[in-house]
Amino acid sequence: MIKKYLPWLIALVYFINPYDVVPDFILGPGWLDDLALLGFVLWWVSRQKRAYQARSTSSAYARKEQGASGGEETPEEDPYEILSIQRDASQQEIKAAYKRLAAQYHPDKVQHLGKEFQELAHKKFVAIQKAYDILMK
Repeated sequence: MIKKYLPWLIALVYFINPYDVVPDFILGPGWLDDLALLGFVLWWVSRQKRAYQARSTSSAYARKEQGASGGEETPEEDPYEILSIQRDASQQEIKAAYKRLAAQYHPDKVQHLGKEFQELAHKKFVAIQKAYDILMK
């Protein structure tokens, strides 16, 4: 988080600081260092924004491709694989695996993560719930 605000903090401290590299009372050259710093901060922010947009665009494309290729959780998936248990697992083992995975992927447990991770955890949690319901019938 500090990495996000560090350039703004440095720029603010520099503008507030009464000591400049070139004094501000020299009108032309005195403002060049301030403008250079402002230009650097704007460049840095735009670079961060472009990087974020590139990441979000590529992950959205990957999600779209996954959905188009049938990568979504479907009822045809093996509930034993989803719960990571053996086919001869007892009711207690099924329940224990469900509780372990549900605790890991429950929406309340992943609130602090980003939106994409919350969506992935929600999909996984729904798949875990469906697998548990199928096996407990």
